[in-house]
Amino acid sequence: MSSTSVETPAATVDANASVSREQQTPVEQSNGMSPERRRVLMIAGVIVALLAIVFGTRWFLYAHAHLGTDDATVDADIVQVNSKIAERVEAIFTDTNKSVRKGQLLARLADRDELDRLQAAQAALAAAQAQASQASVGVDLTQSTQGAQVQQGRGGVGSARADVLGAQANLSGAQAALASAQAQANAADAAVPAAEASLAKARSDLRRTTQLVNEGAVAANQLDAVRAEAAGALAQYQQAQQNAQAADAAVHAAGDRYRAAQAGVESARAAVITASGKLAENSTPYKVAAQQAQAEAAQAQVKNAKAALAQAQSAVAYTSVYAPSDGVVGEKNITVGQMVAVGQMLFAIVPLDKIYITADYKETQIAGMHPGQHVDIAVDAYKGETFSGHVVAIGPATGSTFSIIPAQNATGNFVKVTQRIPVRIELDGANPPQTPLRPGMNVVTNVKIR
Repeated sequence: MSSTSVETPAATVDANASVSREQQTPVEQSNGMSPERRRVLMIAGVIVALLAIVFGTRWFLYAHAHLGTDDATVDADIVQVNSKIAERVEAIFTDTNKSVRKGQLLARLADRDELDRLQAAQAALAAAQAQASQASVGVDLTQSTQGAQVQQGRGGVGSARADVLGAQANLSGAQAALASAQAQANAADAAVPAAEASLAKARSDLRRTTQLVNEGAVAANQLDAVRAEAAGALAQYQQAQQNAQAADAAVHAAGDRYRAAQAGVESARAAVITASGKLAENSTPYKVAAQQAQAEAAQAQVKNAKAALAQAQSAVAYTSVYAPSDGVVGEKNITVGQMVAVGQMLFAIVPLDKIYITADYKETQIAGMHPGQHVDIAVDAYKGETFSGHVVAIGPATGSTFSIIPAQNATGNFVKVTQRIPVRIELDGANPPQTPLRPGMNVVTNVKIR
């Protein structure tokens, strides 16, 4: 009996404990967390907190020692290849996005006219040299041939004056021809609107007659007559246009002849002056000195001819367009057969080996900056990549100073705005070929100031 009385309370306690565990199990399951899981989460939370402290401290120290901005882009001094002559493009040896080397042939322009001018310059130089040689010999012969030269000079003056009269007569004729051609052109131009009005009326009659024939209001044979009138009006209009074009061409031709006649008059007058000068020179006792001056003038002509020859040689050389520097062709503005003008941009070469970064920092950040400071560079295009660079120069003025419309802070209308100053940054090494920086890319820069 005593044994039964001792075991009964124990069994009761065990039963109550079992009931208690059975009652707690649904609560713990409802919370979804066992003691083991709670310990794991606590350990993980401690680790996360430690990592946050470590990385937060690193970020704070980095931010304290660096000044950053995302208002930065990659820049380069784009090299423009311009044409030095006006000529037609004959061949192109590169294209956009192609790499080129300094001195590489990019394009060739037509050189026929330049070669002709080169030959003319060479001939002119030879003539000037011959004239200079003749003038030099003439200095020694002036004394013995003075009388003959005087007579020759008089004859030259008379001939030159006759040439002036003839040239003036030609000029008068050319002027009259130009006036006549202009009058004919005006008449031809005036005939075009009348013919155009007749054509418009004939077409209107044709449409109206066609409608009446379709409605049965008039006979069909009348339509043929109206069509014939419209065709005739069209032919007259076309003839009037052709006449106007021909008259304009005649005006241009007459103008060319008039200008040529004017040049002839000026040339004849210049010949008179030259002949008179020679006559005066031969008639004076100082003929030898004058001849010497003429020889010097001939030498000056030789120098001018040499300069013209050098210019013609340069023009021939300019027909071959070479790359002035290494880089990549970023823009090609020409096609084969195109006429280019002097100074027109043919190619734009981007020197990828000479890129730099322009970072616009706030004026409040500039105080601690100076050239030579290290810069960390992050590029939007290459996530996770960091480039090293250094400050090269700090702009002498804010960006707004050089804007087309600078800010006007009038009295009573002033709003203070933090200005930005451009900072030039260059890479420490070469532009990496695997992840090249290209002008226009957005970057983030952090300058180490401490």
